[in-house]
Amino acid sequence: MTPANATAQKTMNPLLIGSGLPPFGDIRPEHIEPGIAQLLSQLESSLESLEATVEPTWAGLVEALTQMSERLSWSWGIIGHLMGVKNSPELRQAYEAVQPQLVQFASRLSQSQPLYKAFKALRQSAQWETLDPAQQRIVTAAIRDAELSGVGLEGDRKADFNQMQQQLAELSTQFSNHVLDATKAFSLTLTQAEEVAGLPPSLLSLAAQSARDAGETEATAESGPWRITLDRPSYLPFLKHSRQRSLREQLYRAFLTRASSGELDNSPLIDRILQLRQQQATILGFDNYAKVSLARKMAPTVKAVEALMEELRSASYPAAEQELEDLKAFAREQGAADDLKQWDVAFWAERVKESRFDLKDEALRPYFALPNVLSGLFDLAQRLFGVQITAADGQAPVWHPDVRYFQIADETGEPVAFFYLDPYSRPAEKRGGAWMDECIIRARLTAEPSSVRLPVAYLICNQSPPVDGEPSLMTFGDVEVLFHEFGHGLQHMLTQVDYAGAAGINNIEWDAVELPSQFMENWCYDRETLFSLARHYQTGEALPEADYQKLLAARHFMTGNAILRQVYLGWLDLELHAHYQPGGSETIWDVRDRLAAKATVLPPLPEDAFLCSFGHIFAGGYAAGYYSYFWAEVLSADAFAAFEEAGLDQDALVADTGRRFRDTVLALGGSRHPMEVFKSFRGREPSTEALLRHRGLVAV
Repeated sequence: MTPANATAQKTMNPLLIGSGLPPFGDIRPEHIEPGIAQLLSQLESSLESLEATVEPTWAGLVEALTQMSERLSWSWGIIGHLMGVKNSPELRQAYEAVQPQLVQFASRLSQSQPLYKAFKALRQSAQWETLDPAQQRIVTAAIRDAELSGVGLEGDRKADFNQMQQQLAELSTQFSNHVLDATKAFSLTLTQAEEVAGLPPSLLSLAAQSARDAGETEATAESGPWRITLDRPSYLPFLKHSRQRSLREQLYRAFLTRASSGELDNSPLIDRILQLRQQQATILGFDNYAKVSLARKMAPTVKAVEALMEELRSASYPAAEQELEDLKAFAREQGAADDLKQWDVAFWAERVKESRFDLKDEALRPYFALPNVLSGLFDLAQRLFGVQITAADGQAPVWHPDVRYFQIADETGEPVAFFYLDPYSRPAEKRGGAWMDECIIRARLTAEPSSVRLPVAYLICNQSPPVDGEPSLMTFGDVEVLFHEFGHGLQHMLTQVDYAGAAGINNIEWDAVELPSQFMENWCYDRETLFSLARHYQTGEALPEADYQKLLAARHFMTGNAILRQVYLGWLDLELHAHYQPGGSETIWDVRDRLAAKATVLPPLPEDAFLCSFGHIFAGGYAAGYYSYFWAEVLSADAFAAFEEAGLDQDALVADTGRRFRDTVLALGGSRHPMEVFKSFRGREPSTEALLRHRGLVAV
């Protein structure tokens, strides 16, 4: 690089570089407005030029459009990622300032008549038969997505549709910001020893650290003060272990009513979002938004999804009822009040688990230090898929000092992918939950074999950070979450598809995208896997065999309630998008109560406002698709059953089966229909038997 070019590179807006790893160390909120304005101006010109000269060929249409789309997604993807992990008032302001222009351009692009006609002409042309299945799927999906984006609309209907799209984008951002702000706004500062009775040392350390972060510079784990928050690493252990019922109730009610009052109230946003989605569906010629959503999914109809929900509800409801009765009986034996409430369930479930299985989650934490868990996870990836994962810290700019960077290599040692790992909770700037996202998508840039652009993933978790000089000690649930997100990452990173439009998770029907993630969770219970990662962080001793057996025995504990909870949420999501009429005689809370009557064993409190923080369906991609977790779990459980049938202790057979999984489910991405991909791995269509067996609802 010449000195002049080096200077230009330094002075260029970092959001306009357009390729490669994001320069996180250089990006500032003030870059967003001028950068996006310049980028959109360039893309508008490119789009006009393409529309004027487009040819209905793969190179003239798809490749040209892909270049344009990737140029946009590189810059906007960075900004969206930072909104999730590095949120700030300055970033929000800039994001919200440019979002309308982004949505406007996206609508312009998706509704381009010249491009739509070119896609349809390509499908009718002689070249169609020369395209491989991945290319044909990309073209077919582009036509479908254009139609679902309103390409056939004209005049006022088009203007109305686009205005709704703009409003929905803004409402989604507001919804997410409200949840983050409401979560941050609440805290409980405890100063007396009796107020923290029962809390494990890990939570006391975290609560003291939180108090120090809030200005209590002298706070210690031993003497407090202790600050409890609604961030999950604080909230969940408190509900499980606090002996102060009134404090559990206070915290539970605060969590349940997040973003449901005052300036942060999401209730009116929900009704408006549902109203706009229904109006868009009507304009597109659909009866309801659920049908719009299912047009991009495996599930054929709303009735088919409801049938799956009912199958799971009827299988889990009796078990859930019995589980609740068992908790009540145990609590009575311990002299507790007879009226078990929502804020008591986690506490007494933990006590029953300790009593029945002699299993204490907190006692296992020392065996699940993050470095050991990563080592075991990477060993599993090598055993199953033949890949080697090594640290590559320092080779990529990061957005926070805690972020790690890793390389994945194939059997020859050749790099095939990379990923960032941001493992710890940062409630002041990072949204809750866990997710995988794309940083760079695999693609072949030229005809040369060496021109493949390697994929890069973001893996984001929210576990407890290192505290008081100790490493991050994970709960077994944290381990499952990490395996889950890593499964998503594997599908993104081990793809062998060379077209960005179908590589990794792209172009996979949404209700199949959870297959690899849920598949990976099963390995947390595999003997070889667990013993490779569960070592005491101080002594190096392996997890005692007795504790492993306790984990296996407790695997199905409260599983009826767990399934019923997901059924309830999936049904609620579907009902709101398929049958609910905003502004009608029934409110969203009426819908909640109506479905709760058949899909919960402990009816929700009148003030239950969980919907106000249900970001999956109101600020994420799961609208009329939350059922996808179960739809995909049918696939994932049956996929894992293939390894069970091979014999989990048969290394050679496990490796052979793992390689077949890599070459199908992980490699083919969106280049084939998910059912075709599954059958290429399993040799048949999936059955629900493995799911029910893994969940403990049928005899093994």
